[in-house]
Amino acid sequence: MIFEHCLPLCIVSPSAVMIHRDMFHRVGHFDESLPACEDYDLWLRISCQYPIYLLNKPLIIKRGGHSDQLSQAIRLDRFRIQALIKLLKSQVLTLDQTCLAKKELERKSRIYIKGCMKHGRVDEASVLSNICNKTLQGVCTG
Repeated sequence: MIFEHCLPLCIVSPSAVMIHRDMFHRVGHFDESLPACEDYDLWLRISCQYPIYLLNKPLIIKRGGHSDQLSQAIRLDRFRIQALIKLLKSQVLTLDQTCLAKKELERKSRIYIKGCMKHGRVDEASVLSNICNKTLQGVCTG
């Protein structure tokens, strides 16, 4: 399973995947309430429960980093943090997966909150810190 590798950032490109329609009935669709990182959220929900296979032959060309790309304009880790919190609250993770997800949430939120403070977004840092602290309570917080 590739769940652990999906935690830092989205490593699965939706345009490079063949997926059966039934999978969306099982795990849900793209979360359209997220302004960005909907694919990150979806692949976390899939990879924690189902295997994702890789063909060892390149069949697509992936390009990124264009100036009009959403990832160039907004703070994506904010939405990755939101997706991790949602996943942890879903109660679908194994204990090992929960520990891995909490570790990544702690890492991402620490960096993001530090950036908020540096750029004067103290209220955003405080709200996010409170939410993350509540989510990180319990097993694996050590």
